[in-house]
Amino acid sequence: MPKKRYVFMLLGALLYAPASFAQVSIGIGLPHLSIGINLPVYPRLVAVPGYPVYYAPGLSINYFFYDGMYWVYQDNDWYASSWYDGPWYLVNPVDVPLFILRIPVRYYRNPPPYFRGWRADAPPRWGEHWGPRWQEQRRGWDNWNRRAVPARAPLPAYQQHYRQEGYPRQVEQQRQIERRDYRYQPRDPRVRELYQERATQRTREESRVRQQPMQQPPGRGKAYRGAPGGGPQPRMQGPQNREQRPHGPGDGRGPQHGGPGQERDREHDGH
Repeated sequence: MPKKRYVFMLLGALLYAPASFAQVSIGIGLPHLSIGINLPVYPRLVAVPGYPVYYAPGLSINYFFYDGMYWVYQDNDWYASSWYDGPWYLVNPVDVPLFILRIPVRYYRNPPPYFRGWRADAPPRWGEHWGPRWQEQRRGWDNWNRRAVPARAPLPAYQQHYRQEGYPRQVEQQRQIERRDYRYQPRDPRVRELYQERATQRTREESRVRQQPMQQPPGRGKAYRGAPGGGPQPRMQGPQNREQRPHGPGDGRGPQHGGPGQERDREHDGH
């Protein structure tokens, strides 16, 4: 079955699924539509001992909170969002923050098969999984001073009041609530860049959609709004762009914009 046809079938199944089956599901994200992780309520988050990270023991997905953002590992990819139920953005492997990479295997509630046999109290073997090119770009990621771990970011507990129909799906609305009720600014340099790129990318997408004229494609009876086009891809990408990137161990998946240098990672870790 062609991949695009499968995507639309999956989209239709998720949109019309009964509520009992749609509480926690992973899907494919499209612009202005969140069908990624569907959480009816704010999840319970528990601190990972010795790390500035929280995880969700009650969920059957690999769900974390670090430095003001939520992180999910699903199908060999990392996703991030500043709200607990998305919208989610795909994060390039070379841009994943160090303390997300360092989360021990035992805190992954739905570990992929290739985690099997790896030490539960150690982080996943990302270099082995993503290959030597990634390892070269993230050299030293698993070495840090365990006595100089940064403090955990405060949990955005205000999001508990937003659920299901009352959940803010528009990114601009989410930003307004964040500025009023949270005001936390990421300290990790990689998280800070991703957070800013997320806001910039979404603003650019919304602006393009507003400016795009209605078009009448051949063979269609109804006008439709053309998809935003062109432009360089930021390091944090919408999940709809997944099939544009190579996958598999050893592909390297280097940064598309010359990601921040390892020196800043060392500075953040106190090296």
